[in-house]
Amino acid sequence: MSERRPETPAEAEGAAGLFVALGKMLKFLRERKGLTQKEFGELVGYGPDAISAMERGVRTLRPEVLIKADDVLDAGGLLLEVIPDVEAAMTKVRTRHPEWYRDYAGLEAEAVELHFYANHAVPGLLQIEDHARAVFAKRRPFLDEETIERRVADRLSRQQLFERRPSPIVSYVLEEVVLDRPIAGQRVHRDQLRRILQVGGMQNVEIQVMPTRVEEHPNLDSAFNLLTPKRHGQVAYMESHGRPRLVTDPEGVRTIADRYGIMRAMALSPAETRKLIEHKLEEL
Repeated sequence: MSERRPETPAEAEGAAGLFVALGKMLKFLRERKGLTQKEFGELVGYGPDAISAMERGVRTLRPEVLIKADDVLDAGGLLLEVIPDVEAAMTKVRTRHPEWYRDYAGLEAEAVELHFYANHAVPGLLQIEDHARAVFAKRRPFLDEETIERRVADRLSRQQLFERRPSPIVSYVLEEVVLDRPIAGQRVHRDQLRRILQVGGMQNVEIQVMPTRVEEHPNLDSAFNLLTPKRHGQVAYMESHGRPRLVTDPEGVRTIADRYGIMRAMALSPAETRKLIEHKLEEL
């Protein structure tokens, strides 16, 4: 099935042009100040991948970021002046997803709870930009460069979910092997593990690892997500070779939720998980 064009965070109503222009302005002010993306990100509370995405116009520059950036970059109120335009544009933003994915994407965007079990790959909401790009670049059949960039932009834009207020409740159970594959090389792998630690430190997020030494658990099957949309009952979502399946039948969802609950009880605690990831970082 063909995809809609393109998957930037502000395609509709001409909003994309605004965020591209703001991104260029942000980059100019940052470089004028002599700050790297990492240094600037630390000052405004974002990672270097998020700053890169903002500067390229593929991630929305939210008003709270503009307020901090105006002060940090000595912009003299320049970035504050555009906040009304940004707020107006944000009401028109539509992230474009492939048709097969759109129902889930809509549910995810408004979910009050999200729970993820991953058995072979870092879940999309946790992936940093370079990791995501490497994942899409290795797909078969090959994706062209434009499609890869659209997919990466879409994945990064979805991560704004973590910044939403009120915050959704989020949890992960990751098989330990997910933490061991150095996708895109050691440097990117280190940054990816640091990103997992960063997200795991958020008040509304719990990340647990299922150690490889555990001989068996209730779901020696495919990865899945459980999510509770606003004003709706919990649903489950899973994919097999790119073929999506959204489970809405209450009994089917209950079975998957039951498995997830048992796995959380068997996995390392969030504190133990943090220690394990920190140990893996030290060994890299």
